[in-house]
Amino acid sequence: MTMKISWMKYEKDAKSFRLPQALGFDVFSLKEPEEVDSKLRELVQNQYDTIILSNELAGFSQDIIKKYAQNKDVKIIISLDRDKL
Repeated sequence: MTMKISWMKYEKDAKSFRLPQALGFDVFSLKEPEEVDSKLRELVQNQYDTIILSNELAGFSQDIIKKYAQNKDVKIIISLDRDKL
């Protein structure tokens, strides 16, 4: 079983997830923070099982707690410090 990991950040955020992006991992940049729940649904449908969000985007999501908190098929991680990755 392979693990599919993605990172998600706000397009204007130039600091978050630079290393994964430089290494060729799937880093998605959203033009509008309000798109976060729509993108989460898309990633889950595309069988990403680990999704890492910038702290900035996580605040715009209604679904992180409502839909995915108890979902054992997907792990959503909120990155607290954007300079660490």
